[in-house]
Formats: sequence, C-alpha cells, structure tokens
Amino acid sequence: MSADEHLDPIPDSFILQPPVFHPVVPYVTTIFGGLYAGKMVMLQGVVPLRARRFQVDFQCGCCVHPRPDIAFHFNPRFYTVKPHVICNSLQGGLWQKEVRWPGVTLKRGASFLILFLFESKEVKVSVNGQHFLHYRYQLPLSRVDTLGIYGDILVKAVGFLNINPFLLYSPRLEVPCSRTLPRGLWPGQVIVVRGLILQEPKDFTLSLRDGTTHVPVTLRASFTDRTLAWVSSWGRKKLISAPFLFYPQRFFEVLLLCQEGGLKLALNGQGLGATSLDQKALEQLRELRITGSVHLYCVYC
Repeated sequence: MSADEHLDPIPDSFILQPPVFHPVVPYVTTIFGGLYAGKMVMLQGVVPLRARRFQVDFQCGCCVHPRPDIAFHFNPRFYTVKPHVICNSLQGGLWQKEVRWPGVTLKRGASFLILFLFESKEVKVSVNGQHFLHYRYQLPLSRVDTLGIYGDILVKAVGFLNINPFLLYSPRLEVPCSRTLPRGLWPGQVIVVRGLILQEPKDFTLSLRDGTTHVPVTLRASFTDRTLAWVSSWGRKKLISAPFLFYPQRFFEVLLLCQEGGLKLALNGQGLGATSLDQKALEQLRELRITGSVHLYCVYC
C-alpha cells in the first residue's frame, strides 16, 4: 500500500457498545458513535429511600473545568411536596430556560426502567413502560458524546440501543462467507465482522488464508466448552484468557486490527489481546472466511 493511499474509516454508527452493570455513581462514559436520531439509552435502577435528587446528563464532552455543555439534563427531585422532573440545557456555563414536569412515577425505594429515545428534534422519555415527557433540543444532538449520571441513584444497568444498526447497511449475508484480501493485510488495516449468534450455537470460526489455501491463523469460538482461541496452521490452540462474550440470540462485533507483528482482537468493544504473525505472512493473506452458527450482517475488510 502506497503512502498516499488511505483506508476508509469505519462508520461510527457500526460500533456496538456493551451494556454496563452496577456502575459506581457518579458515572461518566463515552457514547460510542455519539447520539443520532433513532438511538436509545436505557437506564435501570432503584431510587434510594432517602433520595433527594439525581440527574442524567447527555453532555458535549467530559471535561471538569470548564463544565461541558449539556444538551439534555434530566433531573428528578424528590425533596419537594410534589416530586417532579426538571429538564434543561447548559450552554457556555449558563442554564437555559428550564421545563418542569409534574407527576413523575419514580418513587423512593422503588425500582425503575427509564428509556430515552432520541429523535431528530426532541427526546422522548418513558418511565416503567409509560411515556412521561418529551423535550426539544436547544443544542445540536450531533454534539453529544458523553453520558453522565449523578446524585442519589443506584444504577443496575445502562444500555445503548440502536434501531437494528446491522440492517441499516446490508441484508443478511450467506454463511459460510468469504471475502478476498487482494493486497493482504497491512499495519492499520481493520477487519470488522458483525452478526447474530443462533439460538443453539455450536461454534464460530474466522480464518485467514493465503493464496495456496494455507491457513496461517484462525479465531475459533466453541460454545460446547465456552472457549475462545487462536488456532495456528498446524492445529496448535492458544486459549484467550478472557470472559466468553458470545451469547445465543445476541448481536456481536469482532474487530481485528493489523499491526506490526500480528493482529489485535476486540470483541463487543473489549480488547482481548493479540496474536503474533510476521509481516510477510500478513501480506500474503488473500482470503477471510467465516463459518459457524451465526447470521452475518456486516463483513468489512
């Protein structure tokens, strides 16, 4: 690959973000790919018995000083005679005109499930399955890249949901699936595989082959013993010491990043180490082949 050639970037909306369980509050995290119309954020937790207030902020950055702009500030308050929710935006360090929503169904000592659905001009919020409020943005949704949770709240789970991000780009692919690598792999090149594990899976393999059908390296997931391993051309297996992150009827994302001396692996946004392969072997690879108990929606290489 010549110096003036560039790889196409991976679309941000392709990136899957795994859920977070029992985070410590205050909790601040990046929103993979930012916010856009159709994206949902789920918040599940409990309001403590002595809670006064908590807030969920959809922020434009995560710095502490100066305080980042906030496109949507969701702030339930329980210390007043009539508990209510305040919605607002923060711009340039100044709060804008707040909107008060009475009749909040969140209660001290009770569990809750809140869904934030982001549309092109407003966000809709449901609490425990019932629509509660809508709020028109005062800042562009495209600027939001951070979620912040603060105050009196016990968070059980935070989830980031798309309107089927796979089907937005391509129909389901046939399995086994093969893709050519006409120039082999070079440092900086990325392979992305996205799909859905079948209900009763057996295995899933991703193999890289050279022009003579030799298979220098294979990534294999076995559902029988719940192991993930690199398999060499002569059959030697090297187990990957990490939690098994494939689950029946769940979406997955495998990323392989080519670097000097091998391939780095990430699964569902979590780095799982690397495997060694010399540069000459990487350059001689000509085919990516995927088999196993999966539906495929995206293969990018």
